[in-house]
Formats: sequence, structure tokens, C-alpha cells
Amino acid sequence: MVKNGNKTIHVVLLLFVTAVLIWSVINPAKYSTWAMESVPAIVLLIIAAATYNKFRLTTLSYITIVILAVIMFVGGHYTYSDVPLFNWIKDIYDLNRNHYDRFGHLLKGLFAIVIREILIRKTPLTIGPWLFAITISVALAIASLYEIIEWLVSKITKGGKAAKDFLGTQGDIWDTQWDMLLTLIGSLLALLIFSKLHTNLLRKMGE
Repeated sequence: MVKNGNKTIHVVLLLFVTAVLIWSVINPAKYSTWAMESVPAIVLLIIAAATYNKFRLTTLSYITIVILAVIMFVGGHYTYSDVPLFNWIKDIYDLNRNHYDRFGHLLKGLFAIVIREILIRKTPLTIGPWLFAITISVALAIASLYEIIEWLVSKITKGGKAAKDFLGTQGDIWDTQWDMLLTLIGSLLALLIFSKLHTNLLRKMGE
């Protein structure tokens, strides 16, 4: 059973991500771009909320989901290629692009923790090399699917401005490969850094 302290943390996380969502939808760069970037995060949050009582995740997994949602809401508000902080970094260090998109894909590797939890709790897999390998494989599969969706949106909208903002390639022909590589690196780092903590949290839940 989840302790009341954990429930309080979960409520705070929900209120925080809701506040960011409301902020992001107020006067974004373009509503069509906001929708394309933010809808996946909203769907993820709805699923997490709808399954809260029947399949409650660890606090670490909920923190991960909130981080990913915030990344997407910020990217949806400004567009990934025009987030102010990363424009400032671009100007200060004379970079050739705004790297918020790359930063976002690196952090999306954190979703490996959520995948790990679902695999441990809903499949016969046990903690070990196979769990690690399959978690990474699923994380990469999701990253690849997202890139395919971006490509399909570009084709369906015939490469309009909203689609270009959604893709966020900024002229880099290898942007898709970079995105998937950074998600892979992020997934590996997430599992190497947080697996022990995650396992302890699962044990406390009786899993």
C-alpha cells in the first residue's frame, strides 16, 4: 500500500504538471505545433491518472512521467527549435543550432524506468541482463516509432511550417539518427543510475 506521504508527493506532481500544461497552452508560438508536441504527453498523463488506483507506479516512475511531460509542454509552447534558454546557450557558445530537442531526447531515455517497472510487474522477467536488454530495446522501439510518426506528420501536412517545427531538424539531415542515439544514451544512463533505487522502491511496494 502506498503511504500517505507518497500520495502527497503524487498530488504535488499532478498539480505541478497541470500548471505547466496550462501555461504552455496560453499564447504558444503556434497552436497546431503545440497540439502535435503536447498531445502525446497529455495522453500519457491521462493513462497514468486513469490507472492510478488499479496499477500504481513507484514515485520514481511518476517523477519520470512528469519530467517528460514538462519537456514536451515547453517544446510545444516555444517549438523545440526556439526555446529561449537554449537560444541563449546557442548564442553564448556560438553553436550552430538550438539544442533543446537533443536535450529532450536525452531525457526521454528516463522513460526506460517506467518500461522497466511494467516489465518487472507484468511479465515473468526478473532483474538481470535480459530485463536490461529488453528494457533498452523497448525504449528504442518507442523512440523509433516517434520518429516515424514525425515523418508521417510531415508527409500528411506536406512539409508545412507546423510540421517543420514539429520535426525540429534545423537543417540537420542526421537529426533522426541523433534523436534515437540520444534516447539510447539516456536510457542506458537512466538504468545504470536509477535501477538500484527503483528496485528498492519496488520492494517497498511488495513487488
